[in-house]
Amino acid sequence: MEAKEYIESGILELYVYGLLTETENLEIAELAKKNPEVDQEIISIEKAIVALSSSFSPFHSVANFEKIKARLELKHGKVVEMKPASNWSQYVGWAAAVLLLLGFGYQTLELTKTKEAITTVGTEKNKIEKDYAFLDQQNKQTEKSLSIVRDIKNTGVTLGGQAVSPSSFAKVYWNKETKTTYIDAAGLPKPPKGMVYQVWALKLSPVLTPTSIGLLSDFEGNSQKIFAVNQTDSAEAFGITLEPAGGSLTPTMEQLYTLGKV
Repeated sequence: MEAKEYIESGILELYVYGLLTETENLEIAELAKKNPEVDQEIISIEKAIVALSSSFSPFHSVANFEKIKARLELKHGKVVEMKPASNWSQYVGWAAAVLLLLGFGYQTLELTKTKEAITTVGTEKNKIEKDYAFLDQQNKQTEKSLSIVRDIKNTGVTLGGQAVSPSSFAKVYWNKETKTTYIDAAGLPKPPKGMVYQVWALKLSPVLTPTSIGLLSDFEGNSQKIFAVNQTDSAEAFGITLEPAGGSLTPTMEQLYTLGKV
């Protein structure tokens, strides 16, 4: 738009009255700097407005001003203390930092709980595996014990309690073909510390001849109390005595716990 068009359009009056948008104000101000004719027109409009205002403004003396002031009940006002605006951006920043810290702490706590849970699961898994291995071993021992008891080829010989321990009992499972011999010692009491049960194969005639066929070692650790001893070629009876650890060359008859004939 040319300078003349601006002047004739009435937009300069709106500019002086302050009725234009910020963008339009900037546009007119830039034009006035570059175009003296437009700048002069703006000055003329401002002077005309001032002159028009003065012609309508009544003259008031100091006395009249004081009367008007009293009529309006104007007094010396106090200075209104203006509080500085709160720095909300700073508060928001601190709040965000606190929330971030809390969030980080929560995540750290949850991570710690997860690690502890994983460790617990790992520990429980190891315990379950150990328990399973133990139960599997026990199951195999039980199956083996049952197979010994149920084997119809085994001759079962019951050994009754003797004077030193009348309530004791045991049983021998002897396979005469394979010569394997097992002792079921569940009816014997736990041997004292430093002592061990010793098993003897006895020939009764023409003279009593005892032959050691093994020790019932680790008595407490054997949950089934089924012990494999040495092979036996021939026996007319079996006996079990309590001997010092390592066994004896001959049975201690005073410590004969059980005895039974084939």
